[in-house]
Amino acid sequence: MLEQRESKEPAMNPFQKNESKETLFSPVSTEEVLPRPQSPPKKPPPPKIFGSSYPLSIAFIVVNEFCERFSYYGMKAVLTLYFLYFLHWNEDTSTSVYHAFSSLCYFTPILGAAIADSWLGKFKTIIYLSLVYVLGHVFKSLGAIPILGGKMLHTILSLVGLSLIALGTGGIKPCVAAFGGDQFEEKHAEARTRYFSVFYLSINAGSLISTFITPMLRGDVKCFGEDCYALAFGVPGLLMVVALVVFAMGSKMYRKPPPEGNIVAQVIKCIWFAICNRYRNRSGDIPKRQHWLDWAAEKYPKHLIMDVKALTRVLFLYIPLPMFWALLDQQGSRWTLQANKMNGDLASYLLSR
Repeated sequence: MLEQRESKEPAMNPFQKNESKETLFSPVSTEEVLPRPQSPPKKPPPPKIFGSSYPLSIAFIVVNEFCERFSYYGMKAVLTLYFLYFLHWNEDTSTSVYHAFSSLCYFTPILGAAIADSWLGKFKTIIYLSLVYVLGHVFKSLGAIPILGGKMLHTILSLVGLSLIALGTGGIKPCVAAFGGDQFEEKHAEARTRYFSVFYLSINAGSLISTFITPMLRGDVKCFGEDCYALAFGVPGLLMVVALVVFAMGSKMYRKPPPEGNIVAQVIKCIWFAICNRYRNRSGDIPKRQHWLDWAAEKYPKHLIMDVKALTRVLFLYIPLPMFWALLDQQGSRWTLQANKMNGDLASYLLSR
């Protein structure tokens, strides 16, 4: 009986021992023991204006743009007269410096775009260059105080101030409008389009109001016994301080996309490579391509080439614009000088000079 029991024992559960050994010696999986980390909570959607699809952050951007344009055009409205009657420059020098300043203001956006795209991002670029902008207004206002030094000091302060203002206004120019567009989600494209209309309305409103107010501050208010250029430059400077403060107040509401690379450099390199590649393959045996920019396809992605093609078509439309702006910008130089020589009689109203 004992022998029979021993002979049957191995056949009872042949898999039971193997199973128990595997269970006994198998390593413990940490994934089964440790709880999975929870996914980070989603950020709440940015607050909207009265429940609409417009983010509240754009209100700060629009007010900032209104104040900045008031600051720029208000200062510029009396700039030629300041050169002529305060610094006692002749008309030709006053006109030349005025237009040199205007030209610099429209070249520095290239620098501002490069800084924002490849280094600081739009938000920090606007903040830092706005500080430069405010500093330029401080120098410009100090250069208009008669009791502060002589003509040489006034000239140095004015030119330094104008250089800083040109860097500030031009540097933030390509960033502010685009930064406002970044606040919208893709599903709110229609609202973003309407935002740009409001944005450009604020530009024109600020410039229009300032061109009426700052000449009145210069002519109707007397300080140090003469026209008050210090006040006429100081008020626009104060508006730029307001613009900076308002913009900074909305910091926590903004969507701040990181820099994505210097697109200006990419466009220039793409065009240069297409020209060089076309020149190297100028043999008649090589088949032609549909567009000369298609010769950049060996190195650059198709979407960039398509964007550069669109850019070249737009730039073609800009060819006659320099003639228009060369005439329009004279309203602050030659036309101002001409108006200053007129009697100012408009029916029963006398326009002050």
